[in-house]
Amino acid sequence: MRFLILFIFFCFNSFANEVSHIKNITINKELKKYDSLTFLDIEKHQLNLKDFEGNLILLNFWATWCAPCKEEMPSLDLLQINENLNNLKIIPINIGKEDTKKIQQFFTELKVKNLEIYFDTPVTLAKKLSLRGVPTTILFNKKGEEFARIVGSIDFTDKKFIKWLETYN
Repeated sequence: MRFLILFIFFCFNSFANEVSHIKNITINKELKKYDSLTFLDIEKHQLNLKDFEGNLILLNFWATWCAPCKEEMPSLDLLQINENLNNLKIIPINIGKEDTKKIQQFFTELKVKNLEIYFDTPVTLAKKLSLRGVPTTILFNKKGEEFARIVGSIDFTDKKFIKWLETYN
């Protein structure tokens, strides 16, 4: 029994250490479940995070005026098509209250081709999730439970980050 406990401990720590070099990631000690998390698609249809359960979900909150958002968006775009993460759904949510044309131009300038455009709802999902700034990325497991949060920008093509993320896929 001791061996099993030690084995699990070391395996868990090795996965946790995979992202220890990313200073702005917080891995939740306890999973967080939310009642209803809604946002809008480009045609202003309301969607619920529950619509995507069964997938590893990455909510990324951003704005066109945010320099770190601009910096990380191309790597986020590449993460969406990573063949080792075929069950990953990235939902980039614009919270800048910018019009669709400006956001599409932002995506075009950055050559973002694999991500769809989403908006925060008037109810403000950002407030419900206690965002402190942008960019902020919140990761949800296949059951829709928050297991980690990244405040600030990162390189989403970082090999250690991807390997760690694969453990949740």
